[in-house]
Parts: sequence; structure tokens; C-alpha cells
Amino acid sequence: MTIAPETPTTRAIPTFLELEITGKCQLTCPSLCYAKAGPTEGHGSMTTDDWQRLLNEAAELGVEKVQFIGGEPTMHPDFEALVLRATALGLGAQVYSNLYRVKHEHWELFEHPKVSLATSYYSDVAEEHERVTGRKGSHAATRANIIQVVNRRIPLQVGIVEVFEGQRVAEARADLESIGVRVINTDRVRSVGRAERHLPSIRDLCGRCAKGRAAVMPDGTVTPCVLGRFLDTGNAKTEGLAAVFAGQRWAQTAASIPRRPVLSAGCTPADSNDCDPANTEACDPAY
Repeated sequence: MTIAPETPTTRAIPTFLELEITGKCQLTCPSLCYAKAGPTEGHGSMTTDDWQRLLNEAAELGVEKVQFIGGEPTMHPDFEALVLRATALGLGAQVYSNLYRVKHEHWELFEHPKVSLATSYYSDVAEEHERVTGRKGSHAATRANIIQVVNRRIPLQVGIVEVFEGQRVAEARADLESIGVRVINTDRVRSVGRAERHLPSIRDLCGRCAKGRAAVMPDGTVTPCVLGRFLDTGNAKTEGLAAVFAGQRWAQTAASIPRRPVLSAGCTPADSNDCDPANTEACDPAY
């Protein structure tokens, strides 16, 4: 007999929000990108005013930290204004950038005490890294900017996703460590977006989605995380965050995700809100 998960009687507001502010990106990541981002994609139907209202509401609800992600979030025309709005509201702000191109004025923004960075790195060999990103020259550019981040003492975490057999994952980690990166997470590719090999399922999730975290898509759709984007729980643009998190769809979705009974030592969600299932070593599917 199958027992349906119970809907929680209390509805906790997530303290960490991933904000997918654009689908535009200089890279294509033809066999990886969960968002199907690329150079020809747009910024979605959420306007800058919509995002600013969402940030205001998030702060009022008790959200502690937001992550600006895409696509490449720095390509949003009002990226800097949105990050500054978040920090002015007292929110921590992490920017998940490919670090392929960094504008001069963004370095000062990244050095703000409430801002941190995250990026992805796939191999110590340019050809392998660029096989994943779909962009020639992306390895040298990203690696050079990672060195800049380390030299500027900007908090940084780097994710390595194993996309194809034989990929130099261990060598990529060693290369990152050699240039001073201290927070490195590794994982396998997930069946979401361009990497989809079967229909997306809650069985692919780490078991921490919707537990203290949520994501907002470029059209305002609220999901348990960016990898759980196939789970629509409401719309922040039309309903507002408070209404979504108080709604039955959010509660039922949160209850449906299988939970990891005991978190492994070192699993990021055990001690922070920075779990990124695509780039977090201990966050294999709960099943």
C-alpha cells in the first residue's frame, strides 16, 4: 500500500531564494544547461520592478539570502541595481556567474561585504571545459577570472559537474586548489533541461528542495529549486511570495519530495542555505 505524504501543518518561509533573472548567456552548454539558456534567450516576463518588489517582499517575509542566477545573471540590464537592492535590504547576495566576461564595474560590486560568487569549472583541459560550455576560449577566460576572484579575496564556491565519461574531474579539482580555491563541490549531471535523458522526477532531487529554499523563474513561477523547475507551485509575479508559500500547491509539493533521512557529513544543506544540487558533492538523490 502506498501512503501519501502528509501536508505540513506549518508553512515555513524559505530563507534562501534562487532568482533566475534571465535566460540569456554567452555559453550554450549543449549537454548540460538545466535552464536551456543561451545567447538568443531573453530575460523573461519578470520586469525589474517585479524583481524589486519580490526582493522587498522576500526581506519582509524573513528570507536571509538570495542567489542571482540564469542564464548569466550579469547579462540582465539591471543586474547591478538588483544586487544592490538586495544588499540594501540586508539580504546576503550570491551571484552564480560563468565568469566568462566580467565588467570592470562589477568587480567593485562583487567586493561588497554581503556579496559572494559561485561558478562552474569542468576540466583543467581547455578542450574538455569548452566541450561542456560550447564556447571556445571560455576555459582560459573563466580560469583567469577565478584567479582574480581569489586574489581579491571574494568568497567563492566552484562546482564541477561530471558531464561525460572520462572527464578530468579530479584534475579540475586539483587545478582549482592550486590557484587557491577552497570551496569545491562535485556532482554528476542531472536529467533536467538540455541534459534530460528521461522525464524530470522528484527522484532526481537531493531531498532538500523546498526545505528552507525555493527558486523563482524568469516568468515568476516559484519552484522548490532550479533543478526542480518542473514543479510549479505558484507565481510570485501574479500572486506574491507570501501567497505562494501559504498555498496548498507549495505545501503539497514540499511534502511530496522524498527526504534524506540522515545528511552526510559535509553535505552543504546540513550547515547552510547554499545547497546547489547540481554542484553539491553530498546531495545525491534521496532515492
